[in-house]
Amino acid sequence: MNRDELTDLLEKVRKADVTVDDAVEQLKTLPYKDLQYAKVDYHRELRSGFPEVIYSPGKTIQQILGIVSDMMERTTGNILISRAEEDVAKALKEKYSQAIYHRQARIIVVKRKPYETSEGKILVVSAGTADIPIAEEAAITAEVMGNSVLRLYDVGVAGIHRLLSNIDVISQAKVLIVVAGMEGALASVVGGITDKPVIAVPTSVGYGANFSGLSALLGMLTSCANGIGVVNIDNGYGAACLASKINQL
Repeated sequence: MNRDELTDLLEKVRKADVTVDDAVEQLKTLPYKDLQYAKVDYHRELRSGFPEVIYSPGKTIQQILGIVSDMMERTTGNILISRAEEDVAKALKEKYSQAIYHRQARIIVVKRKPYETSEGKILVVSAGTADIPIAEEAAITAEVMGNSVLRLYDVGVAGIHRLLSNIDVISQAKVLIVVAGMEGALASVVGGITDKPVIAVPTSVGYGANFSGLSALLGMLTSCANGIGVVNIDNGYGAACLASKINQL
């Protein structure tokens, strides 16, 4: 239940459309709903501006369906399921016609209302084509959270002219998410040519000495460029959450 729904409930009580007892019953489960296998946090939107997101790995399809079903009953906004595989998407699409599967990002959105668009823009930049799945996780998440999103892909340091020829795109952004594997150098380069905050996302893309993203992570953490923050390996979702909060300040 978000602010609008709470206001609507109180207005119904005032107009006697619902009884006080009914209102108390709804408010009783406002903080979270205990489904035994999950405690769905309905205060999260009030606290942080966006509802709880369902992380798919480790959950059964039935558990995911149960959580989505409860959220469909108790909320009115869009529902986001992250890191979802094809079988989860198929099950949700069979039950909810509003379900959209973004295959590359491995995100399902149960879209019940149009996305809001912010005045400020988030630019998602990827070093290589192989980094696009994580970049798309960030981009889709940011869009669902109500942000205008630009994309600039495959502009890594192996061909730096590809990045430098897009300075006009970079200059439009209020905050940038830079997604890179290998040695993760792109975040430093972008940080050196923009006065906007840069959120660096190391990916697990790379050969053996990349250590599944550890080299990129350490490279980004030791960047000499100013104004760079770093999230965990392959964490496009977390980068989008942080970028959204910055963009909507």
